Amino acid sequence: MSSSIEFGDAGGAESGQHYEVAESITVAADPQRVYEAVADVRRMARWSPECFAVWIYRRRGGAPSRFVGFNRRTPFVWFTTCVVRVAEPGREFAFDVSTFGMPVARWAYRFAATGDGGTEVTELWRDRRVAGSTLLGLLFTGPRTTRKRPEVNRDGMRTTLLRLKAELES
Repeated sequence: MSSSIEFGDAGGAESGQHYEVAESITVAADPQRVYEAVADVRRMARWSPECFAVWIYRRRGGAPSRFVGFNRRTPFVWFTTCVVRVAEPGREFAFDVSTFGMPVARWAYRFAATGDGGTEVTELWRDRRVAGSTLLGLLFTGPRTTRKRPEVNRDGMRTTLLRLKAELES
């Protein structure tokens, strides 16, 4: 498994920077199969340590285009609204996350064939929080999680990818 955290100068709410975190893992399944699993966003509740349910409220061509993610971390429970931005079967699946109309993040999953029938899956989180969504994060997820979001997400991404791998390889 490989990982990275990068810092940009896009003007994050708290530190003046936005973060980007990426984690990768190789799965013994072809890119199309891995894409189909990830693009079925309801399955995220099985893999993610934070998301416990997904409600799809709009579809385009049978695929989810808008959904709500329900999340939990310790005593905190919150929801986010998500809009699918990229849906390229076998290549990439990405969605933007907002809370009460304010941007929070972009989550993306990229799939690359490894040459032996497997897929390198890269999960990417890009911080898009503004002052208002950071304030709501403090209220709904707690100060520790909000202030350490890149590290919290990196750990969660590792868990998510390991669970995805275990499910697809079983």
